Amino acid sequence: MGRRAFIATLAGILCAPLATEAQSTGKVFRIGILDNEPSLQAPRLEAFRRELRNLGWAEGRNLVIEARLGPQEQFPLLANQLVPLDPDLIFAPKTPAVAAVQAALPAGKSLPIVIAVAADPVAAGYVASLSLPGGTITGLSSMLGDIGTKQLELLKVAVPRARRVAVFQNSTNPVTSRLVTELKAAEARLGVQLTLINVDTPGALVGAYASARKARADALLILPNSLLIPLQAQQADLAVRHRLPGIGVVREPVEAGLLMSYGPDQIDLYRRAAIYVDRILKGAKPADLPVEQPTKFELAINLKTAKALGLTIPQSVLARADHVIQ
Repeated sequence: MGRRAFIATLAGILCAPLATEAQSTGKVFRIGILDNEPSLQAPRLEAFRRELRNLGWAEGRNLVIEARLGPQEQFPLLANQLVPLDPDLIFAPKTPAVAAVQAALPAGKSLPIVIAVAADPVAAGYVASLSLPGGTITGLSSMLGDIGTKQLELLKVAVPRARRVAVFQNSTNPVTSRLVTELKAAEARLGVQLTLINVDTPGALVGAYASARKARADALLILPNSLLIPLQAQQADLAVRHRLPGIGVVREPVEAGLLMSYGPDQIDLYRRAAIYVDRILKGAKPADLPVEQPTKFELAINLKTAKALGLTIPQSVLARADHVIQ
């Protein structure tokens, strides 16, 4: 064998795709995605797709992705477009997406569904238990049971003068009532008075800030609300405009100007969801794959916003931060 031929052969071995097992069948798998992320290149979905590539799945070769992305209120319409394409699996990362896919399935038809940030799949009735899902749904749960209390504690340390705290909630979210109950239990201990303000539709966001101002809120806590994902920049802009130091669950609004965020690393959860997709496409049953929980939580702080609001973030809080925006 000549030198060039040897090098070409060696390069072929080193660069061989990891999806040999999937390719051996010759089948091209089709997966659907239903989400309200702005595009397939958005950080969460890109992390999901990148992990699929790491596992050997190549779009256009052994994998076809059918994505339907849009506002949450369009999920039923988008799910009805996605299900007839007969995918091998649907990645529906958020609770409302799962509900839309289930409603779109014809009677008697089942389809594997992988979740990524569903707040409480057991309470929602999607799985029998985290350890043994027992059905067609599995993946990861954000398990946001006590996130509100931790947010409030961090907010109080960062803004010690805060006495009245506006809480933006989505009353249609099944986990909201539990989060609010836990917040109320911490109210006296932290010396704050909470004002609950509903943000049940995207159009309610502007009015919610007006209500917070009317309540003379000193600070703002934004509970998990997937409706707000496409409005992250607007959330931050309104908080800055109303001079409200606020804390949310995801990092993007902090990068846009919100004071703080604390919650599960959702990019990591999306990445790990790709591992479930890989295992199911290779023959594993969703019923046998335990639902996993977050292993990484992240705290983000915008120091530029803190300075504009006249706040000095304690060093003890800064030391805990995973992301500090200067």
